[in-house]
Amino acid sequence: MKTIILFDLDGTLIDSTEAILESFYHSLQTHNLCLEVSDSMITSQIGHTLETMFAGVGVQDDLIDIHVSTYKLYYREIACQKTILLPNAIEAIQEASLFARLGIVTTKTGRYSRELMEYFNLMHYFDTLIGFEDVENRKPHPEPILKALIQMEHKHQEAWMIGDTCLDIEASNRAGIQCVAVTSGYDNMEQLLTLTDVIQRDALEAVRYIAQRG
Repeated sequence: MKTIILFDLDGTLIDSTEAILESFYHSLQTHNLCLEVSDSMITSQIGHTLETMFAGVGVQDDLIDIHVSTYKLYYREIACQKTILLPNAIEAIQEASLFARLGIVTTKTGRYSRELMEYFNLMHYFDTLIGFEDVENRKPHPEPILKALIQMEHKHQEAWMIGDTCLDIEASNRAGIQCVAVTSGYDNMEQLLTLTDVIQRDALEAVRYIAQRG
């Protein structure tokens, strides 16, 4: 039976930093919230939910939902034009599809994530995509990974996660599957090393690492 490989999106297969930053600032400006927010304050939280990200820059609790809604509306308008595939992402997906069944597990909205992957003509490689709205608990909780495995009718196949943050590693550990961390995204080597020593440069190297282990 084929191996299962689950991919994170941001920092693993795609770079949507420009779209995220622009949408974030648009939301803050739309609601006239005067906060001192820097790019690094936002990007350091990518991988967490939008609710967590807005709270993290100082948006008060009763204003978070409206900021998230404004962000999502704007993000959908610009996402495809301001998101790029990371180097070797296409090759990683194509090589992985030769020996594994593929899925996506992301904290991004699933609907927008599908639109992005269809825009890049890559969605057909994946058996499932689990996004923000598909679960009650997001990474680092294991629920998104476990739901993806259930949808893929996982039984005795070897399963792996490829992701760029400690959230991906912790979720994998808690779900009982193996993880390859990559340094192409938002958590740096020092952060990743706190949870694993299985670290590769990008998704393609991670796929090849998994292939060699099979």
